[in-house]
Amino acid sequence: MRYLSTRGGGAPKRFCDILLEGLAEDGGLYLPEQYPQVDAATLTRWRSLPYAELAFEILSLYIDDIPAEDLRRICAQTYRAEVFGGRSEITPLHQLESGLYLQELSNGPTLAFKDMAMQLLGALFEYELGRRGETLNILGATSGDTGSAAEYAMRARAGIRVFMLSPHGRMSPFQQAQMFSLQDANIHNLAVRGVFDDCQDIVKAVSNDLGYKKSRKIGTVNSINWARLLAQVVYYFAGYFQATKSNQEKVSFTVPSGNFGNVCAGHVARQMGLPIEQLVVATNENDVLDEFFRTGRYAPRSATHTHATSSPSMDISKASNFERFIADLFGREGARVMSAFTAPAFELPHTEFERLRAEFGFESGASRHAYRVSTIRACWQQWGRLIDPHTADGLKVALAARRPGVPMIVLETALPAKFEATLIEASGSAPPRPAALVGIENLPQRVQVLDADEAQVRAVIDRELGV
Repeated sequence: MRYLSTRGGGAPKRFCDILLEGLAEDGGLYLPEQYPQVDAATLTRWRSLPYAELAFEILSLYIDDIPAEDLRRICAQTYRAEVFGGRSEITPLHQLESGLYLQELSNGPTLAFKDMAMQLLGALFEYELGRRGETLNILGATSGDTGSAAEYAMRARAGIRVFMLSPHGRMSPFQQAQMFSLQDANIHNLAVRGVFDDCQDIVKAVSNDLGYKKSRKIGTVNSINWARLLAQVVYYFAGYFQATKSNQEKVSFTVPSGNFGNVCAGHVARQMGLPIEQLVVATNENDVLDEFFRTGRYAPRSATHTHATSSPSMDISKASNFERFIADLFGREGARVMSAFTAPAFELPHTEFERLRAEFGFESGASRHAYRVSTIRACWQQWGRLIDPHTADGLKVALAARRPGVPMIVLETALPAKFEATLIEASGSAPPRPAALVGIENLPQRVQVLDADEAQVRAVIDRELGV
């Protein structure tokens, strides 16, 4: 399997090279030359596999430069019940009512779906760096859960440092404490005065300086890293198998979306042949993606027009992974992709707009604060289940989008404990926390506050590296 940039530049590369690289040299994102196709016999064989074995089967279709026995061992060590809340299913399905499910993705160490990929990514990084005798300095941006998941997955791993940018004052107190309370010497938290898009722009700008990137050995754990997105493909198959009894059935997924990585993994699963009817993109007040799927126009907003909301991990107006889907929509025409994503905005011609639903199965919807509060309350009162604000955005949109006779699976985003203020508003009481995380906000915190300035971020990196 070889990988190409969405923008068409450079020679094809193998998996372990793009694992450590992040963005392509032309500023694009990596995609496989083609998606492996999964037939009915394969789906039948996979249906009864434990999660770790399912992960190995799917990953091995895309990774041919890690020996099979090593990849199987990495998957087995990563996807263990001991790591994911004692749940042997890893991503169990919870039925709310007939045909409506929540897929639990928040049983990992940081209580968010990002653990599903980050735990694997940490193991892959350590394996490949050890094999090469190299080190890696990870530069990432987070709107909330990516940062803590990355830091918990990378802490104390040999040969790895993490520099994580986050929007100053824009995460929940719990999310901040999860990241900033880590005292590991290889973890560096940088709070940027701005919004997530400012953080992401800095990461991309540094990554696009190829000389600096190479000399500082900089990689990424954001979902621009193909390995992370690939790991997320697995739980779409796992959810499908739990919701169906035969491969003749179809299901739909609703996915709370900010950076488009989670739902892009569903797109990949569908392209591989998983019987997905709809992929429903759920946004919050920052509804650039909903606007695109309703109108065909993609117009990212500036930092000043990006709202701070009660589902903060979705407070994103420039969705990095969206470029991967558009590359597929454009038939991998690299020059056209480059033109679209270096312009302020673009709009699809009518024929391509029609393909969003007819060929790729995409639908969308948006939520607002009042909706997510009422959805959290209704979910608790009707089904006895507390959900976090992002999952509430997904459930609200799913209820409007689902079709008769097609099971709808809503992907859970995080445990409610991470968003206490909104849960208190919705339910009247604080959500329960795992015992180990009670009082986490009171722990000493280690963070540097910077302006939204690429030079300041580079200065921190150089100082820590002794350059």
